[in-house]
Amino acid sequence: MEKAILGTKIGMTQIFDEDGKVVPVTVVQSGPCVVTQKKTMETDGYEAVQVGYGEVREKSLNKPQKGHFAKANTAVKKYLREFRLNDCSAYNVGDEIKADIFAAGDKIDVTGISKGHGFAGPMKRWGMHRGPMSHGSKSHRVSGSMGMCSYPGRVMKGKKLPGHMGVVRVTVQNLEVVKVDAEQNLILVKGAVPGNKGGLVTIRNSVKA
Repeated sequence: MEKAILGTKIGMTQIFDEDGKVVPVTVVQSGPCVVTQKKTMETDGYEAVQVGYGEVREKSLNKPQKGHFAKANTAVKKYLREFRLNDCSAYNVGDEIKADIFAAGDKIDVTGISKGHGFAGPMKRWGMHRGPMSHGSKSHRVSGSMGMCSYPGRVMKGKKLPGHMGVVRVTVQNLEVVKVDAEQNLILVKGAVPGNKGGLVTIRNSVKA
């Protein structure tokens, strides 16, 4: 069965496994999420489950948003996301989704917004090599040659250049769930998860598992 949940990245720590080995983990506050809408083939042309997550003050929402939650008869939520699952019949509007839908050993894909690095040069952004550091060289951390002198006489599209780095949607695949704390809705994921502390992340079944 396909499973998915929204959560908040808390940070990284380490725990010991049964063999006494240190395992680096990312702690994710997962849920509780609430089903706010079901998309069906008859009404929407596809099947999906809309899930709400995160506390928010009601006065922060506009009138259409308040009406959407009032129609679902659920508490207002900060985030709304859709999940296209193979079988949406198991979920109904108002159902709660908690961290215990996952278990230790599950393989998951985690999606989040990567950290922002501002305006970055080509070495940091693309991993380019530096120029000579000897005396007289004026090319240390720059892009180098841009193009050709004759045909076509321009910089080709797609050339890796300095620019804005980060703040993009990133998915890390095939991570492993090390531990699930059902009481506090915590999921401990082995390894790193994209995004800042406090950022929204999406956890789903791994497509490669």
